[in-house]
Amino acid sequence: MSAVHDVAIIGAGPYGLSSAAHLRARGLDVHVLGRPMELWERHMPIGMFLRSSWDASTISDPAGALTLDAYEERLGAHVERPIPLADYLRYARWFQREAVPDVDERRVVELRRVPDGFELELDDGDDVAARRVVMATGPAEFARWPAQFAGLPTTLARHSSELRDLDEFAGRRTVVVGAGQSAVEVAALLGESGAEVEIVARANRIRWLRRSGWLHAREGVVRRALYPPTDVGPVGLSHLVAKPNAFRCVPVRLGHRIAYRCIRPAASGWLVDRTRPIAVTLGRSVVSTTANGEVLRLRLDDGTTRQVDRLVLATGFDLRADRHPLLGPHLLTALRTREGAPLLGPGLESSVPGLHFVGALAAESFGPIMRFVSGTPFTGRELADHIARAWQTAPVQRRPASVPV
Repeated sequence: MSAVHDVAIIGAGPYGLSSAAHLRARGLDVHVLGRPMELWERHMPIGMFLRSSWDASTISDPAGALTLDAYEERLGAHVERPIPLADYLRYARWFQREAVPDVDERRVVELRRVPDGFELELDDGDDVAARRVVMATGPAEFARWPAQFAGLPTTLARHSSELRDLDEFAGRRTVVVGAGQSAVEVAALLGESGAEVEIVARANRIRWLRRSGWLHAREGVVRRALYPPTDVGPVGLSHLVAKPNAFRCVPVRLGHRIAYRCIRPAASGWLVDRTRPIAVTLGRSVVSTTANGEVLRLRLDDGTTRQVDRLVLATGFDLRADRHPLLGPHLLTALRTREGAPLLGPGLESSVPGLHFVGALAAESFGPIMRFVSGTPFTGRELADHIARAWQTAPVQRRPASVPV
């Protein structure tokens, strides 16, 4: 086994890369594991656009030198608004090359607690040791499949996070379940790929973000007064959730109401025209599904049925650290959670000393901006400050990672 690293980061998406950049700026030996931007590259459909605004889409580095604006200026690149997924992936790869060029792309298969910290077992049988671990694994493992869709063949039914190339849907009758950004944009992309699409949602209406889209298009003092750079939530609440340490002090029930109000299902106004050809059935739920050969029969709660070739579930994620596939029983026993989410303190540290959670799994404690790239500036600073202070107050014998032991 190689030397013990100060910090191992599991996951190389925006949160993993940003956290590594901030920690390394404080002189810490950081080892990042995972395929860079894997969730974005493999689990988001080709042709997608980011809903987040320009300022809220920059991945944070400690010097503020690797912004989207810097990417355009230094590489002579032009990124459209709203930001196409393909352009964003090019920006993220540039960020990774500049900030964390030595990502270890091997997969972690298990995380174990050991006397001096943690041991990470890798998919090639090797091990990595670290005194602290940052879980930046994202939501891919936690796609929500409501009970009425359990057991359906994956050839006929898939979660929206499993879609990449949509050409296979051409000419196929397809129902998309959901009324948020993912559902509406996937439906638009499917329709543009030649599918016959219907959206079915229990919501009584699709909330179109027309007004906020118009406000975000305005530059200057008024926009900055209404929306902070994090850009999560409506006017007013957006300023509260932009301060995660303040959100952490809000009573739990009130925090849940605020979080829901900030991230309730809604779709960008620029999708209105693209979805005009799409059939939409609102105020209805699918209560049962039956597979018959290559066809699915859906029964809705009003007694009507649909015969379709494909079903797409844009039903979100059920983020539960208490079911995380990398955490063994000893870690799970020591991990305090609320409704499956880890309860985190300063530095996004869990009840397991030295184990930190960033990104969506930190949202229960630090609020909804943890679900978006705009949470990376706070996360990077908070994580680096906390771990650097820990080293100063409890110094340990540290060895360069290149020295075998």
